[in-house]
Amino acid sequence: MGFVRAAVFTSIVAIGGAAYVYRADVMREVGPYLGMAPAKAAETQASPAAGAQPQGRRGRANPGGAVPVVIMPVTSQAMPVAVDAVGTVQSIASVQIKPRMDSQIMKVNVEEGALVKEGDVLFELDSRALKAQLGQIEAQIRKDQAQVIQARRDLQRTEELLAKNAGTVVQRDNAGTAVKAAEAQLEADEAAKASVQTSLTFTEIRAPVSGRIGSIANKAGAVVRTGDNSAASTLATINQIDPIYVSFAIPQVILPDLRAAMAKGPVTVSAIVDDSKKQSGVMAFIENTVDPNTGTVTAKARIGNANELLWPGQFVKVEIVLGIEPDALSVPSSAVQLGSQGPYVFVIKDGVAELRQVSIKRTQDGQAVIGKGLESGEQVVVDGQLRLVQGASVTVRPPTVNPTRPATPPRG
Repeated sequence: MGFVRAAVFTSIVAIGGAAYVYRADVMREVGPYLGMAPAKAAETQASPAAGAQPQGRRGRANPGGAVPVVIMPVTSQAMPVAVDAVGTVQSIASVQIKPRMDSQIMKVNVEEGALVKEGDVLFELDSRALKAQLGQIEAQIRKDQAQVIQARRDLQRTEELLAKNAGTVVQRDNAGTAVKAAEAQLEADEAAKASVQTSLTFTEIRAPVSGRIGSIANKAGAVVRTGDNSAASTLATINQIDPIYVSFAIPQVILPDLRAAMAKGPVTVSAIVDDSKKQSGVMAFIENTVDPNTGTVTAKARIGNANELLWPGQFVKVEIVLGIEPDALSVPSSAVQLGSQGPYVFVIKDGVAELRQVSIKRTQDGQAVIGKGLESGEQVVVDGQLRLVQGASVTVRPPTVNPTRPATPPRG
């Protein structure tokens, strides 16, 4: 008997559970026979107000009471007209150091990666042969100078003798020629001395610009040759660090505005490494043609880099300030939502939410600059929009996070 009672109880539970799960289908099938009317159409259809909401904002207004929200006023303030781009840091001067004569490296006066100044001696080559040659030429010059003095004395004597009718014109002319020959020889030897002195300067390889030196391929004792075209012929490379270029591409539609701003004065350009690291300079150069493949034009900014925040080859975010809009209407970017009809915000009036379509000029520094749709002083919702619909009642609560930070989109 116990087994039979258990089986009956299990059957009753199963039938009841099935009836509860499929109660809607059961009522639809047997309801008309039992005299039960179908549910009201108002309960199965969306309200007209809900149908007017953008996609994702439809539903009954405040089914659980007033919605707590955080609000911020629409402000009118001076806002920069800025354009963002991605740039590459480039050295203004990148110089490969190569020898100008065949010789042997005697000394390396710089460490790899060191900061060097213009004129610093980086490498010293073997100069002994050139110094010996210079000594010979200097001795020859002294000899030439003595010969010039003697030739001038001889010319003076022949002129005195000719004046006394004790000499001839031929003797005087020969003496004058000897003077000119000795002076010419002296000039030639002085030119040879200057040539050797110039070659001696090649034995001291100096930094042509200030900057950071890279890897040093050849050390002391290595033989270098001017005719060597291999990669090893480059002793080192110096990249100018301060100031430095930041190269970036901008859309061609912005080119007229950029050129107009440059005509008025220096255009400020900022290279942004991260939120706390920013370096500012001015626009320096615009390429003279637009790339037809991308519809962009290359530009460069010259930026001071004494702290070496920027490094050649580095990618940075670039912000170009074309001007200042004096009375721009702005709201925190977290207030702006995107619907099927475009961006919109919720405006709070007398404790009631009003959905307002807006146009956005640009978004920068956590602020959305409004083109139309709002007025200064109006209150917009910056937190709590996901529970709002047109006409919903709200209650204002204090902010718990920075309302100017862009809201994180929900994950689903």
